[in-house]
This record gives sequence, C-alpha cells and structure tokens, in this order.
Amino acid sequence: MKKHLSHNLLSSISLGAILLTSGAVQTSYAADEGNAVLEEITVTARRRSESLQSVPVAVTAFSAENLAKFGATDITFLAQSTPNTTLKVSRGTSSTITAFIRGIGQQDPVAGFESGVGIYLDGVYLNRPQGAVLEIYDVERIEILRGPQGTLYGRNTIGGAIKYVTKRIGDEPEMRIKASGGTHGQMDILASASAPVTDALALGGSIAYFSRDGFGKNLNTGENHYDKDLFAIRLSAELTPSENVFIKLSGDYTKDTSNAKGGHRLTVSSVAHGSAPILDNVFDTRSGLAGKQEVIQKGIHAYAEWDVSETVTLKSTTAYREDETVSPIDFDSLPLNFMDVPVIYTNDQLSQEFQLVYEAEKVQGVMGFFYLDANAFNEFDVILSDFGITSYTFGDVNTKTWAISGDVNYDMSETVSVSVGGRYTSDKRTSEVKKQTFLGLGSLPFGNESSILIATKANFIASKTFNKFTPKVSLKWQPNDDVNVYASFSQGFKGGGFDPRGDDRAIVGFESETVNTYEIGLKSTLVDGRVSTNIATFFSDFKNIQIPGSVIVDGDFIGTTTNAGKAEIWGVEFEGKALLSDNLTANANVGYINADYKEFIVGGVNVADDRNFQNTPEWSLNASLNYEQPLNLFGDDGDINLIGSVSYKSKTYNFEVETPLLDQDGYAILDLSLVWTAEDGSIQVGIHGKNLTDKEYKVAGYNFPSLDTVTAFFGNPRTVTATVDFRF
Repeated sequence: MKKHLSHNLLSSISLGAILLTSGAVQTSYAADEGNAVLEEITVTARRRSESLQSVPVAVTAFSAENLAKFGATDITFLAQSTPNTTLKVSRGTSSTITAFIRGIGQQDPVAGFESGVGIYLDGVYLNRPQGAVLEIYDVERIEILRGPQGTLYGRNTIGGAIKYVTKRIGDEPEMRIKASGGTHGQMDILASASAPVTDALALGGSIAYFSRDGFGKNLNTGENHYDKDLFAIRLSAELTPSENVFIKLSGDYTKDTSNAKGGHRLTVSSVAHGSAPILDNVFDTRSGLAGKQEVIQKGIHAYAEWDVSETVTLKSTTAYREDETVSPIDFDSLPLNFMDVPVIYTNDQLSQEFQLVYEAEKVQGVMGFFYLDANAFNEFDVILSDFGITSYTFGDVNTKTWAISGDVNYDMSETVSVSVGGRYTSDKRTSEVKKQTFLGLGSLPFGNESSILIATKANFIASKTFNKFTPKVSLKWQPNDDVNVYASFSQGFKGGGFDPRGDDRAIVGFESETVNTYEIGLKSTLVDGRVSTNIATFFSDFKNIQIPGSVIVDGDFIGTTTNAGKAEIWGVEFEGKALLSDNLTANANVGYINADYKEFIVGGVNVADDRNFQNTPEWSLNASLNYEQPLNLFGDDGDINLIGSVSYKSKTYNFEVETPLLDQDGYAILDLSLVWTAEDGSIQVGIHGKNLTDKEYKVAGYNFPSLDTVTAFFGNPRTVTATVDFRF
C-alpha cells in the first residue's frame, strides 16, 4: 500500500499544482470526469491507511514532494504551516529541538524532563531532544498530530506527536543525487540508492552532508557563528520471506560538528565585565568559552509485519538508540569566564513495541504493548568568575516504562462510527543527583585538579513510579464522502521526576501532569472537489503543569521545578485549500489559541494572572499561492511552479514570566520558490528564497539580569538556495 501511494504521489506531479503550505500530503488535482479535483490524501494517524478528510483527528501531513518543492531542510520548517505548533532549535544548540503543540511542550533539555511532544523516526520514539532537529532527506512523509496521543502506538505524549517516515524501497533500482548551494556558503549534497537484490531482499542507503559558513562571527575566537557542519547516513534492508511477512532492518548515524552557538547580548555589559556594547549584527557574539561542539547520534531498528489473516496483522518494532553531546555553552556571551557552562549529555534507549491490528467490515482496532528502558545523563559546570567558584551538576536519570493500550472503532451504521480507547502506563523514574560547589574556575570532574570542594548541596538517589490510565473516545458522523463531523475526548499524561539541577530539596521531586482535551471538528470537501476545509475547536483542562526554572541562591545556580496547579487552553484551527483555476492553487491555515493559567502558587500566593504560556503565540497564520505552468526545458515537457508563502506568528513569550527584552513581538516571514520538474520526475531544479524581508526574530534566550546576563538566539536571516535533484 505504501509503495503504491508513493508511486501515485510521484506520478501526479505533472497533473497539476502542488503546494506545501497547507500541510497536505498531496495538494494537487486529478481529473474526475473531465473536472479538476483535489487529490485524496492518505495518512496513518490511526495506525491504518485512511483518507485525511475522513479521519477524526486533527492532523497535518507533508509529502516528500511537497517538502522538496518548498526547499524544506529540517523539521522546524513545518511549524510555519501547522496551526498552533512551535518547533525551534533550542537555545545554545544547533540540533536540540524545542517542540510545543497547543501550548504543551518542554523547552529544558536536561536529564529529568520528559518531552510534551513525541517525535518518532520510523515508528521509534525519540526519548530525548538532543539531535532531534531532524534533517529532511530520504523521507516519504511527515505527519503532525495535535492533542494527546497514546492509545494507538508508542509513548504516551501529552501535547501531540510528529511522525517522520522514511521511504520504503521500490520494486525497481533507483538512484538519486541532490546538490544545493546558496548564500552564507551553503553547500549540501545527498546521494541515495536502492534496489531489489532478490525476490525476497532489497537494499538501500543514503548519505548526506549539510554545510554552511554561518550567519555571523564569533568576534572573540574568529570562528563562523550559526554555521552548519553535519554528516548523516542511513542504511536499510527489506525482506519479504513470504507474501504475508515483511521485515525491515535499518540503521542511521549522524555527526554534527557545527561550531558552538553563543547568544546575542541584549544589554550593555557592566564595567566589571568590560562594558561591552550591544553588537550590531544579532548573529555575532563574543562568547569566550573554548572547546568544540559535537553531537553524535546513532540507532538500529528492526520492524516486522505479519499478515496472519485478511483481518489480523501482527507488528513488532525493536530499536536501540544512543547519542552524545559535548558543548561549550556561554550564558553571558562574553570572553570572561563568567556564566560559562561546559556540558556533556549522553543518552541511550531500548524500546520494544508489539501491536495487533484488526480490520473487518464494521470493526477496526489496535491493541499494543510498549516498553522503554532509557538513560539520560548530563553533567555540567556553571563557572562564576565574579565569585571565584564553580557550580557543578551531575544528573543520571533512568526511565523504565511499560504500557498496554487499545483502540477499537465500530461502524454503527454507514454514516456513524464510534471509537473507544485507553492506555495504562507505568513510568518508573530513578535519579541520581549530585550538586557541588568548587572554589576555582572549573570543577574537578571537568579537569581542574586545583579546584577545592567547598560545599555539597545535593547528593541523593531517589525513585518514584507514576501510574495512570488515560481514556479516549470519539464519535464520527460522515453522511457522505464530502462531510465529516466528529467529536472526541482524550486524556494525556506525563510522569513526574526530579530536577537534576536542584539542591537537596529536589529529592521531593515534581508530580506528573495531566490534560483532558475535548475536540469538535468538521472536515469538508466543497465545490465539486475543488475546495477542502478542515476546522477543529478544542478545550484542554491542564493540571499539575511542570514548570522548570533556575535561580541564583548565594551566588550559586539552583534549579527549581514546580507544578502549576491548573490552566485552561482553548482554540480554533482552520486548514483550507482551493483550486482557483487549472493553474492556480491557494492554501490558508489559521490557528488561534487562548492559554491561561488559573492556579500558579508561588510562596503561598496565586500568581496565575502574572504568568504566560511560553512558546505559544496566540495567532499563527499561513497563506500561499502556487502557480503552475507547463514549460519545456532541457528538451523535456515538464512543469514550472511559482510558490509564494507568508506566515505570521503573534507575540511569543520565551518564559512564563514576561521578559520584555526576550519576548518576541508578532512577525511575518515571506518565502518564495521557483521549481521546474521534468515530466517523469527524473530532474527537479529549484531556487528557494526564505525570509526574503530579512526579518530579525528571537526564538530563545537566557535571562539572568541580576548577573548581567540577558542573551537571545535568533531565527535564520534571509537565505537563497539553488537545488538540482537527479533521479535515475
């Protein structure tokens, strides 16, 4: 089925306008009795192939062809065209993800904190955010599901899920070479090949290198700043020992050696720190912490699928992954050894999932078992030269979780169906935390043998188990193929843990958080198949929200994590696309979200009215036009697409407490692509302009005003990239 779908998507390129920004897997048109209509979109949001317009889930999907036509490079780009979704590169990093959906997420990447948004690579849950800014290559599709997930697959995730699915090997030998070059010294190269070896065995592989000189300079070291230097490889073997058995073995490796990323100071430094003025270029820095940044991640994965009968399929997903990050982070972005943070992250995980899928005429269902054994380790110094001390933090967190889940859909009639599901999850978190203060600039564990231990503020091993049953139910009424009305209730859950940066008080830990989400949706196909609209409204009752933070106590850096009592989140999401003519396609999406804390106790006082939801703009909008025209080029009757897009996000808070210097006012991004595709899809040539107005916008930062440190990190400036893609 997947191979057939992929073939249809590729062959439909010459049929009509293809457009990314609505988020559709395929926004082209096909002939229907002589009339142009929107092509049906197929997704697997409920662990089986269904039409996007018929599935009772708020999901946005992107095909490989759409992503290529718009020149998307990594998954953060998807947030521009997905309502109420934030995907950003975390502060001080090049490849750690910060993900929020409908106001729920987690921006702190240290061990001990679970993500609120699940990211899956070929069905494998990525337990940690390091290295999760996935580059887009060798991909079949990406799906973004909004709202709690967990009754159908994988980990329980409270905010939503992002599913990155790589391409399966085709029936014929294939080769691909793609080269890209552009501003700021960009030079990317991708090569892939796959072929059936025998009737039962097929092999494939991809190798890619992504590079860029940088958007600015480190004025202290002379290095390029905001550069890219990333190597990646994927290998796979697919086996079909019989007609009803499919096995895929795969492995991947990524090495990112981009330079360390420093912040842009938003205030003039004090006299004690050199009275350094604010730099003109927001991509320049004066960061002084020496050392190279390196992020290595790798994994192996075995997937097996057995069609036991016409109605029953058994599936197994087994995976092992590990990653290591070595990074010099300079909080204050000055040459002095003040607020310098050398950090090491190492993570590993072993996961196993079994599924039984049942598909009959009136009943469809999934039953599953999920197990994860993961370790997240970090240690780092916070060097405070003003006080002549170093705060050392050691955090080693083991997570063992298992869950049993099920989801059954029953067609009560030809037009009405009901789906009922549930999940029982057991999360056991065991944390070893050590926090020490050393006299000297640098701690003994980080190589300063002359440092003197003067205080141990935390030294404990603690363990807690968090158990929870989370239900889900939905009702769908589909009177015809063009209208789908649904209502659903789902509960999400994220286990608690221990803040590895805290003092001995952190042994108490923080509690699990839960959300009850109610959703009503309407999906319609109008004007004889030339227009489609998807509307979803939701309300979420969010309790015990985990709020990590950090403060300076007696000259030391202390982590403080609390559970805010309650919040209410409601919003509306609209996604629409229309064939305005045989040559012109329009897309638009709108997200509105109202997120308010109702109970946030600090020192016995409810400060909810003074707290904001971070990384959650009230409005997110995107509109685009795609004009397609046949054009003979290189002797080939291909098609040329001119695609223009504008996306907007309203004011965004970087922390719960309003921070005027760091909070980003509303801004718009203008993109433009010109792409020619050969009639048979064998050649594609494009030029892609991103952020053409060169808008400066903040995506993250550090805020320690009492220690003369307020720094920001910015989104990419204007870039222009040319690509040539050959397929044989």
